[in-house]
Amino acid sequence: MEKWFVSAKKADFDKWAEEFGISPVLARILRNRDLTEPSEIRKFLYGTLQDCYSPWLLKDMDRAVEVIETAIRQKRAIRVIGDYDVDGICSAYILTKGFQALGAKADTAIPHRIHDGYGLNDHLIEEAKQDGVSLIVTCDNGIAAAPQIELAESLGMDVVVTDHHEVPFTEESGERKELLPPALAVVDPKRGDCPYPFKGICGAVVAYKLIQALTERTEAVGLFEELLEFAALATVCDVMELRDENRIMVKEGLRRLKRTSNLGLKALMEVNNVDPGKLTAYHLGFVLGPCLNATGRLDTAKRALELLQSTTRAEAMSAARELKDLNESRKTLTLKGVEEAEQYIRERHIREDDVMLIYLPDVHESLAGIVAGRIREKYNHPVFILTKGEEGVKGSGRSIEAYDMYGSMTRVKQYFTKFGGHKMAAGLSMREEDIESLRQALNKDSGLSPEDFVPRVHIDVPMPLAYADEKLAGELSLLEPFGVGNPKPLFAQKDLCFLAGFKMGATKNFARFKVRTPEGQEMQLVYFGSPEQFGRFLQEKYGAGSEERLYDGQGDFTLSVTYQLGLNTYRGRTELQFIMQNYC
Repeated sequence: MEKWFVSAKKADFDKWAEEFGISPVLARILRNRDLTEPSEIRKFLYGTLQDCYSPWLLKDMDRAVEVIETAIRQKRAIRVIGDYDVDGICSAYILTKGFQALGAKADTAIPHRIHDGYGLNDHLIEEAKQDGVSLIVTCDNGIAAAPQIELAESLGMDVVVTDHHEVPFTEESGERKELLPPALAVVDPKRGDCPYPFKGICGAVVAYKLIQALTERTEAVGLFEELLEFAALATVCDVMELRDENRIMVKEGLRRLKRTSNLGLKALMEVNNVDPGKLTAYHLGFVLGPCLNATGRLDTAKRALELLQSTTRAEAMSAARELKDLNESRKTLTLKGVEEAEQYIRERHIREDDVMLIYLPDVHESLAGIVAGRIREKYNHPVFILTKGEEGVKGSGRSIEAYDMYGSMTRVKQYFTKFGGHKMAAGLSMREEDIESLRQALNKDSGLSPEDFVPRVHIDVPMPLAYADEKLAGELSLLEPFGVGNPKPLFAQKDLCFLAGFKMGATKNFARFKVRTPEGQEMQLVYFGSPEQFGRFLQEKYGAGSEERLYDGQGDFTLSVTYQLGLNTYRGRTELQFIMQNYC
């Protein structure tokens, strides 16, 4: 069962409303996003790219620019090595496109998820040497690749690391000591000595900042701005918080994506029936992003990079269709993996563990992270999904707010042959014989309590339905784009009487309800959750036959609900829409 919390952060909401020309309701929501200063509010509502931070604030940015400028000037071969997810693909695209535009002899390598694993490996280093590469620049990886960087240097190649993942560390006498790789420059905002004001940027934004710094030094004005849309896409798909400069970059990136000149992105929107003019962060994270990710999961991420680098419409459409088909296959395999995970939980009583460690040897290793995320969403526990790889066991983890996944893994690192990640997600390799020992070690002194496993619903404003109007719903658009760290505002209403229900959609998978407010006003609620689950709730609360009475129009069931406000346009007519999210 969920726990509902009303955010009660204090501020002079009337003063904010007057100063910024907004309603007190919107002012309250802004405070719930942890904004306290007028400058923060102004930046949140009206920030532009000029409000983003200078790339030169990133530690080692000056050294990275110097190394790369020298390589370009000397016509040395540069290889960009990315990763196989959207962030890694977009990072590689940004750097390669930027370097080439500045006159570099540059190409790209992206590791194969199955054969190479995550990030740098010996094979990629040796291959670069054979190809005559002089400088390797990593993106979205490299911070944990000290042995591979040492190998590159021993072979006479220079390395610059750009990454955003946590820096590996050891603890000595209770003090954390970072283990930076021996590259010529290490650009990562997570470095303890990095003064960059906002640590929550993705790998593609770090790459974007590098190109920005290079173009400022070379006065190639405007080059970096055309790459912004890829940084925005990666920010959403890598589930970064849409706060601070991330929010500005995604907002500005979406504006550019709506009129993108990139043939690959235009094709991907077309095959997925996405209207560019109505593009939102949702489309990036749940429509376009999964297609780009699918190629790295089931085939090779090079195909996604080729899509972005397409030079003709025919080439782009062919690649886009292929990626869409791969994503459909990924969806089917994911459902099967979730079913196997559920069976594993039942058979081995994993539900009783604080940290769920689930071994599914037959599940495709590329789907481990998605399956982990689905199981985490259902049980609200930290989850690791382990699969059988070509060499030992591989796995991915997804965490909850109360559990620092990477920090916990560091404390039991003896069980891993390789691992990396951050607080909310991680990847690993290990020996099969160590699985049970790892399970016990993770669950011993996990630091979690039963309270941590109860899903929390954070209500922005308790507000009767009758108080809402189209003006307020329209004003909420000032808060877009929505996503992690900036969710759609959530309101709550007590004591709604549910009078009737209507199942809707081709498969009856959502519903519309007629309700009566405590003041006697009849209104409509739309529910895009599970009507079946809602029906079971009614049966448990009001007895057998309750669901049937509701859909027969004979309901008389009093519930409290949370809801979101929206504007629905149908056949040229726009009206206010109340969208139910939770009920009790």
